[in-house]
Amino acid sequence: MDLSKTKPWSRRKFLGNLTAAGAVGLIGLRPGAAAAEPPPETTSINIVYDPDVPILCYGPQYVATELLRAEGFTEISYSPFLDASINDAKVVGAGNADISASWVGDLITVAESGAPVVGLSGMHIGCTEVLAHKGIKSFRDLRGKKIALFTADDSAEKMWFSIMFSYIGLDPEQDIEWVVHPYQEWGELLTAGEVDAIMVWPPDAQLYREQNIGHVILNTTTDRPWKDYFCCVISGNRDFVNNNPVATKRALRAMLKATDMCAQQPELAAKAVIANGFPTDYARALQVFREIPYTQWREYDPEDTLRFYALRMHKLGIIKKSPNSLINEIPDWRFLNELKRELKA
Repeated sequence: MDLSKTKPWSRRKFLGNLTAAGAVGLIGLRPGAAAAEPPPETTSINIVYDPDVPILCYGPQYVATELLRAEGFTEISYSPFLDASINDAKVVGAGNADISASWVGDLITVAESGAPVVGLSGMHIGCTEVLAHKGIKSFRDLRGKKIALFTADDSAEKMWFSIMFSYIGLDPEQDIEWVVHPYQEWGELLTAGEVDAIMVWPPDAQLYREQNIGHVILNTTTDRPWKDYFCCVISGNRDFVNNNPVATKRALRAMLKATDMCAQQPELAAKAVIANGFPTDYARALQVFREIPYTQWREYDPEDTLRFYALRMHKLGIIKKSPNSLINEIPDWRFLNELKRELKA
């Protein structure tokens, strides 16, 4: 995405709005640790964003534009997904992006493949919802039913579903009928009863609920055990991280400050994400930021999340490496640990 097309606010206007909202101190923009640090080794940063697949739960990394500038980055660019798999971690691992939010399952599979991707922090817990037609009363009722997928191979929603089914004792290959349909057709297919369930993420989850398309039978924001772990984390390219530790910390700080803004000043965050070109409207962005729990990045342990998902993915055969070896290989929490001390709530 060309930043010239997003028409971001000027730094003065953005910070002026922050001040007007009383949010400068809230998100830690006052001079402090950043001013005492050396400048970033590079002033360019690349993040994953594909306007054809806008995922609004990743809002902090779109809100963070001016915060990244405040950290010394003068060239902020965005890379699209590599293929239909919609896998942010794969883009980061391929070296097409330096840092990005990603679903934890994708981070694990991409790291196992040998790609140089590293976990830097959690971002937020639950965002995905499972919607079913009125004849389906609970998640367990999906045995033998049709579930829509965007793509048959390397599908995040199939991996999500498989982990969930395994958790309740169902075999995702034997007990479920998977059907592939274009994502834009899912709502119509669900309404017509041609598929029994779909998995959606913001802002479509909110839109489908508003339009009474199906009903929610599982919400990872509120339902255990999913609400007890991060679903989306912040990952980085290992080569970028190793070669640019100051830039990595500064970029992560900007994204975590933006995460705080989404949690504590959702009105301001909604204005920022719209101003930076995200294809939604203010009311929808505000609804998403108010619903998603962005406040737990300090409290939850991202390593617990890696362990929880890696154990279940290994049991399903999705990954071959032992979970313990992956838990040792994937994370680099040094920047997060420093920022937890600096950015106290």
